Amino acid sequence: MHIGHPVYLDCNATTPLEPAVGALIRRYFEEEYGNEGSRTHGYGARAKEAVEKAREQIAELVAAKPDEVIFTSGATESNNLAILGLANWGRRHGKTHIISTHLEHKAVLEPIDVLAKDGFEVDLVAPEKNGRVDAAKIVSLLRPTTLLVSLMHANNETGVIQPIEEVAEALAHHPAYFHVDAAQTFGKLIEPLQNHRIDLLSASGHKIYGPKGVGVLLVRHRGKQKVPLAPLVYGGGQEHGLRPGTLPVPLIAGFGLAAEIGAKENDAREAKCRAFRERFLRAIEPLHPKIHGEEGQVLAHTVNLSFPGISAEEGMVKMRDLVAVSNGSACTSSSYQPSHVLKSMRLAKDEIIGAMRFSWCHLTPDPDWAKVVEKLKEK
Repeated sequence: MHIGHPVYLDCNATTPLEPAVGALIRRYFEEEYGNEGSRTHGYGARAKEAVEKAREQIAELVAAKPDEVIFTSGATESNNLAILGLANWGRRHGKTHIISTHLEHKAVLEPIDVLAKDGFEVDLVAPEKNGRVDAAKIVSLLRPTTLLVSLMHANNETGVIQPIEEVAEALAHHPAYFHVDAAQTFGKLIEPLQNHRIDLLSASGHKIYGPKGVGVLLVRHRGKQKVPLAPLVYGGGQEHGLRPGTLPVPLIAGFGLAAEIGAKENDAREAKCRAFRERFLRAIEPLHPKIHGEEGQVLAHTVNLSFPGISAEEGMVKMRDLVAVSNGSACTSSSYQPSHVLKSMRLAKDEIIGAMRFSWCHLTPDPDWAKVVEKLKEK
């Protein structure tokens, strides 16, 4: 946090950079700036070593193999590659049915909509009022022609954790590919993402205290069988032919280190976030907040809420000198449309209008909560 600035409480949009990660990125920008595709000198060799080390660091976090790690520009690209990349194989094999939910990020819903317009059948499951999807409803929609089940691990707006383990178990004897958008949980909720029934997993570096502009699509093999993805872009053959182009070595190295640190410090970070949550919820009790998402089923570092009689816009204006919060997904906030997530949870209109997302991390200092409450009480 910068002195004199409001406390940053929008970590679900992007996180601060871990100091050690920042130092490593600078080293690869300023000193070790070789192209990992250059085979004839030490600069290229050291760049390749950095990329392969990052592959190993990320693979270890999710109990995968390094050659199953495909680097991308971020989870949005990874989601597109996972969904659109299966389309041609699905058509050829009569697998043209997709199951997902109304909760998904637009980076999942929009590629699915592209396929729906091209003849694929799509079933979207609505969440319960607590923001969690019933796994049984997803399973009940499975058909012999189901190509893909796509389910986010935790919602970016509410922090509600979705039942990916239950869905993975139900898919044990079904051939459909299982894609998990883990943008909000990669490096935070570790064990569930190590489930080998997850075929495709998307994540971004900037959500785990790493750099923006780099992400990963984990493509797990089923024995010797590879997920039949086709690339969306051509020219170069990098990343097993799935994502051509010169690899951003500094960003990849930083992402790898962020993943390694995330694994080592996971318990300590979680404890700090839970303690912050308790202080926050205790401080705002006098305002009688309505929390959107069942306690115990949400990420430790996220609260989506509304205060009676206060719109989100009004609340954010009142608090702007003290805390920086958002009223939804940063990726779509410029559209000023009511949250599709909160609408799917069937919240009351005033709750949707008033909904604000507070999200923090292990690096977040406490704001002056008494002043925050005082500001929100002002008429």
